[in-house]
Amino acid sequence: RMLKTFVQGGADLLLGTQMVAKGLDISHVTLVGVISADTQMRLPDFRSAERTFYLLTQVAGRAGRRLIEGEVIIQTSQPQHYCFKYVLGHDFVGFYEEEVEWRRELRYPPFGRLALVEFKGQKEGEVERVADEFARLCNRVDQGIEKLGPAPAAISKIRKNYRYHLLLKGDREHDPSGKVLHDTVRKTLNRFGVRSSVQLTVDIDPQGMM
Repeated sequence: RMLKTFVQGGADLLLGTQMVAKGLDISHVTLVGVISADTQMRLPDFRSAERTFYLLTQVAGRAGRRLIEGEVIIQTSQPQHYCFKYVLGHDFVGFYEEEVEWRRELRYPPFGRLALVEFKGQKEGEVERVADEFARLCNRVDQGIEKLGPAPAAISKIRKNYRYHLLLKGDREHDPSGKVLHDTVRKTLNRFGVRSSVQLTVDIDPQGMM
């Protein structure tokens, strides 16, 4: 209802979340403003800059879609970040080239394979202890797998459960199928067994790191 009112000219200002960033073709929109544009970029996820770039280029496309020139205002505390440089120039190729080199250096996809191991339970001390134990066992079957953590998850508590994450990284150049990474996880799980007080889940090539 509100969107229909805005499209028909019954309102001059539309305030929304990411849902207004794409899919809208409204001819009289000439100004788009983005508040705290780098909020998503602060998330502990290697895709955060990519998602920020994608979102900002999408929302910028909502302004000036007809004859009247549009204007886009972006608020950020990191104006020096390369993401915004390429957003300003609407430069997809430039962003890709810089982003892909950063990922290559740190062995993130598409140059690395990932396994995100999550530990979850109602007693934080027990969750931390179990996560540390799993990481130590993982070291014993290490086959060139890089480990980050364990550490509290970005959202450290959900529904009374504390959450810890351990990220395992393998090199796609030397292990293109991910067999070494899978074997490392499988052998560690076999040695680790089951802990009734802590739930453990493994996400191979996770789409989100939260």
